[in-house]
Amino acid sequence: MACFERASPALKEILLKLYRIENVGARNQTGHNARYRIAHMGRYPVNRVPMIALWDEAVLFFHFGCTEKPVEIDHHLYEFGSVEYHIQSSASDPHDTYLSIATPLLSQGVLPSHGLSHYTIEMIKGICSDVLEIVEPAREGYQLTLRLDLAKIPQGKDGAKVIAQISSVQAVILSSQLKEMLQNVNSQDTSQGMYKPIKLVYHPREPFFVIRQPQKITAVFPMRFRENSDVIIATAFFQELMDVGSSEAWAKAPPCTWSPIPPPELRGELFEDLSTNGGFVSFDIFSHHVEGKQLDKTVWSLLNFYAYVKYHVKVLQNASMEEEEHIQKVEGMLQLMNLKR
Repeated sequence: MACFERASPALKEILLKLYRIENVGARNQTGHNARYRIAHMGRYPVNRVPMIALWDEAVLFFHFGCTEKPVEIDHHLYEFGSVEYHIQSSASDPHDTYLSIATPLLSQGVLPSHGLSHYTIEMIKGICSDVLEIVEPAREGYQLTLRLDLAKIPQGKDGAKVIAQISSVQAVILSSQLKEMLQNVNSQDTSQGMYKPIKLVYHPREPFFVIRQPQKITAVFPMRFRENSDVIIATAFFQELMDVGSSEAWAKAPPCTWSPIPPPELRGELFEDLSTNGGFVSFDIFSHHVEGKQLDKTVWSLLNFYAYVKYHVKVLQNASMEEEEHIQKVEGMLQLMNLKR
């Protein structure tokens, strides 16, 4: 399956700017200062889903090489899906930048209500331990606050990679929650929700379900489309996905099934979650799908399955339109040639 960008483009953009200014300031020995006023409203693509980024109107004072007047930053960044970032740097702590994140959890019923799980915290610490540090407790209204030392980010392409990793922290938070669930695929403990569907929401209005069963976990995606033409293209794609997935060449991939009606495992779920026009796609996840590096690939593919299907439908629509335009041009040329005879 396709892997879409994990890093927030808007967050990455502002961190890159701060990182570059930090480098300029470190090299500047003349005591010059610069003043920047940023008031911005724009649109950015996040995982190919619309996102709105709103920056508070703020004044940034960057005083290069001048210790009397340190950097002052206070930005709020809002993304599609009720995600909020708060970026701060205060005069009392001029060498550190603070990044706070508020994000809806993937599931509300299976994770600690008081904050992020220990597993998620460890995943975040592994992003770049030299540059970031988790601040406890997090700033009020946020689930996580990070202290960033931009001066420790390496130069060149390596620095850009580190910035991208830090900008993917929200994806790390959500993906780690699904990883925790999938790692229990072989658990023999039947007391923890065996056969009970767990509703997960990665993108708003696009929930999917995971159901723990003996020796496997099933992920079920209710598929909804706005246009009838999308339904036709997607249904053909799901049939093809089942056919290809059952072939010997793809024997190691998670088995895929499609049905126009809800699977029995979802009996009793809310009607609004089961009301679809594109049926239900299911994947069976076994232990070999979550071993080692395969775990990250499986999790990211499941989280982005909706986006992948929409992208596939859009590509086929464009190809169909181009083919139709080509046919019309040929027919027009033939008519013109016929008139000239």
